[in-house]
Amino acid sequence: MPVPLGENSKGLDLTARAAATTAIVGSPAAASETIIAQLSLDTDETILSGIMLRGFAAFTVGTNGTAVTLKIRRTNVSGTTVATTGALTGGIAAANLVAETILGFDTGAALTGQVYVLTLTVTAGSAASTVSAVEFDALIV
Repeated sequence: MPVPLGENSKGLDLTARAAATTAIVGSPAAASETIIAQLSLDTDETILSGIMLRGFAAFTVGTNGTAVTLKIRRTNVSGTTVATTGALTGGIAAANLVAETILGFDTGAALTGQVYVLTLTVTAGSAASTVSAVEFDALIV
């Protein structure tokens, strides 16, 4: 028999464990991996299991684009990859407006001020793609 729940979240303030942004940092120029959103975890909360991360992006594919890859990385565009979608090709063509989502769980996050970035790469893009919306959020578990 499962152990019954002894507590619930009524009255529990989780705001120090959550962070989110909808600010667009940039759009990919040609085929380069580009930071499209950035999130900093400015808290002293204890990390028990890791950080749950979720990224969403809507964007118009640039000229000659044939696939897209979303990644969640630590720190910057060359930081450790936490999650990647791999090359997504469904519906990807120049001038198409598409939306993609990525989920990740980082068990290696270490300290207050951990920065995460959401990046977008457009394979074979020969002109800029335009990011029109992002949501990037994290929950400390």
